[in-house]
Amino acid sequence: MDRRTKEDIKAGVYKQSLIVRHWSNKELRRLAPLFSGDVLNLSGWKDEDKQGGTYREYFKNAASYTISNCPGEDRSSDIDEAFHEKVSIDLMADIPDGLIAGFDVVFNHTVLEHIFDCFKAFANMCLLTRDVIISVVPFSQLQHDANVSYGDYWRFCPAAMRKLYSTNGLSIIYESAAPFKDAAIYLLFVGARHPAVWKTIFPDYKPLTNVGEWIGLRKRK
Repeated sequence: MDRRTKEDIKAGVYKQSLIVRHWSNKELRRLAPLFSGDVLNLSGWKDEDKQGGTYREYFKNAASYTISNCPGEDRSSDIDEAFHEKVSIDLMADIPDGLIAGFDVVFNHTVLEHIFDCFKAFANMCLLTRDVIISVVPFSQLQHDANVSYGDYWRFCPAAMRKLYSTNGLSIIYESAAPFKDAAIYLLFVGARHPAVWKTIFPDYKPLTNVGEWIGLRKRK
């Protein structure tokens, strides 16, 4: 019988999310300075990295940095507007003509699992970029929906991410997975419309294999 309380479960979700968030932040701190041009943090809430910083600080070579949220859910209002711009984008609606190909880099962190039509959402993400999409998604994570503001619908395999990128005209240039056995597993994917540009800038591309192979294994006595 599961004797965990709601508080225990909530604490477990937080612990899982915090460990892998720190992992994805480490990856992003290494990769983000490689990008310049116009950067969009898509559905970026308040841009917080949950370690006391903002993702704007990671993209230190960006010419501009924009945060989007769904209309009516602008959570970026408390951030100093001298360091970013704000825009409303609904990934379930048609992208306005003025925003199509409006950014060089579109960054989205744990967004897709909260959108039921993730195919349309990802296609819209790709419409927004002139070149690069950076996506962090959960491969394995406890359910964490909120009944009022958003649902929790999907978990993504590496093959699914590769297919989402390729069907929208982007090539994968980097992918990685969180390595922890006692936490959630995030995947980080980077794809580009112009992969040749990044060949000498990014680490050699190595596809992920057997992500989470320890899941379900019991410790031997």
